[in-house]
Amino acid sequence: MRNVPCGLPPVLVRRRDASKSPARVDAPDRQLSEVRVSIAQNPLSVEVSLPREDVALVTVEGHLDLDTATDLQAHLANQLHHGRRHFLLDLSAVPFMDSSGMNIILRVYQEVRGLPGSVHVIAPTPAVRRVLELTGVSITVPISETAEDALALVDRQQLPEGPRD
Repeated sequence: MRNVPCGLPPVLVRRRDASKSPARVDAPDRQLSEVRVSIAQNPLSVEVSLPREDVALVTVEGHLDLDTATDLQAHLANQLHHGRRHFLLDLSAVPFMDSSGMNIILRVYQEVRGLPGSVHVIAPTPAVRRVLELTGVSITVPISETAEDALALVDRQQLPEGPRD
C-alpha cells in the first residue's frame, strides 16, 4: 500500500492483478494490490475579495467539477448570507469545468435575481468559455474580460430607469 500525498483523505482502491485470467478472477488465491488515491486529484482554490460592500469578487483556481463544485457553492452561499448581491466569478485559472460548475453558477444567478443582484463571469479560459457558450449560460450570465468591466456592468444595471432623450 502506498500513499499519494495531496492533503485530502485517501480512498482505498483495490486493483485486480492483470496477470490473472478472467476465469480465475473469483479464485480464492487471486492477487490484489492496494493503492491509496486522493478523492480530488485537482483541488480547487477559492479566494473572495470585496471591491464594494455588496459585490464579491470570487477568484477560482483549479478544476471545477463534481468533486470540487461544493467548495465553490459553500463560498458563494457564505457571501449571500453576508448580504452580497453581485458576484464576479474570475474563472481565468479554471482549465476545466463540467455541468456541476455550470449548475453552481446558474444556482447563484437564480438566488440573486430577485434581490436584485447579478452574476458575471470574468476571463474564462477558452475551454470554459466554450462550455458556457455551447450551453447558453453565457446568454444569461454576462462574460467580461476584467473585473473593472464587470463592475461597470453592475453599475449600469443599478441605474434607475428614467425618461430617455
